[in-house]
Amino acid sequence: MNKIDIVFMGTPEFAVTILAKLLTDEAINIVGVITAPDKPAGRGRKMHSSAVKEIALEHNLKILQPTNLKDKLFVEELHALHADLFVVVAFRMLPEVVWSMPKLGTINLHASLLPQYRGAAPINWAIINGEQETGVTTFFIAKEIDTGAIIEQRKVEIGDNMTVGELYEELMVLGAEATHSTVQKIMHGDITRIDQASIAQNETLKSAPKIFKEDCAINFDNKMESVFNLCRGLDPYPGAWLRMKNTDKDEIKTMKIFRVEKTALAIKDELRIELSDGGILLPCSDFYLLVHEVQLEGKRKMNVKEFILGHNVTNFRLHK
Repeated sequence: MNKIDIVFMGTPEFAVTILAKLLTDEAINIVGVITAPDKPAGRGRKMHSSAVKEIALEHNLKILQPTNLKDKLFVEELHALHADLFVVVAFRMLPEVVWSMPKLGTINLHASLLPQYRGAAPINWAIINGEQETGVTTFFIAKEIDTGAIIEQRKVEIGDNMTVGELYEELMVLGAEATHSTVQKIMHGDITRIDQASIAQNETLKSAPKIFKEDCAINFDNKMESVFNLCRGLDPYPGAWLRMKNTDKDEIKTMKIFRVEKTALAIKDELRIELSDGGILLPCSDFYLLVHEVQLEGKRKMNVKEFILGHNVTNFRLHK
């Protein structure tokens, strides 16, 4: 196969790097891009396009933005593109009428080593659970989400202090390489399909469900290592949070914390927030966690030195 016609489906920045990589290959012809509809954002509620739409516009690619992936007119327009292969990265769950359409199938890039961490937030959960390794997987989409035959996997180490933002950046690059390699293999008929069920039967599987606000609440009854992993697994977004009480004003505030560091400092008071030269110290069940950056509800993110200038931290207690 000398050339391949592809429809690319994706929405966020993570998908942009993969699409950009495919666009560098002259043997790959992107005949269409499917992305989320424009939506209002910001204070002015102005309409904003997805990151994928922006790059598609730059390259004068055909763009479809369906609200309903089963809509008859959308399905007909998609079929009229006569793509050989669909490539899906960080997009919605596809109905079978869509993913079964191209003759070479539909492939997906997932940011974990499947069958581990199936679900919407694999990068976050790998760090929250203290994993030392993760990666990316390309696979053929099947009826059950994230369960199709594996084509290619690439691994990366998770640094001891790595945040989800830093890991996200590494996996974008790794994902672009893996997706491009997979498309080339499909073009040349040089693929080996690995059944996920054959791997899953020998492993205890961990899932990666969507993260909600309550998942981001810090439980300081946990050990410092667990709290540390939660914080870096939610840094920079959506952010781990706690509630604290200002005893001077008798008010309770919510605060997000970022850029955390482990310590070996023993706890003096299980509720008292302490000051240190490098930041503020939050008491976990065994040791203090050192915090370098915070964001009070309704305020901008700031480093701890700025925060201390405007607040009497000695009056703050954890509100469990």
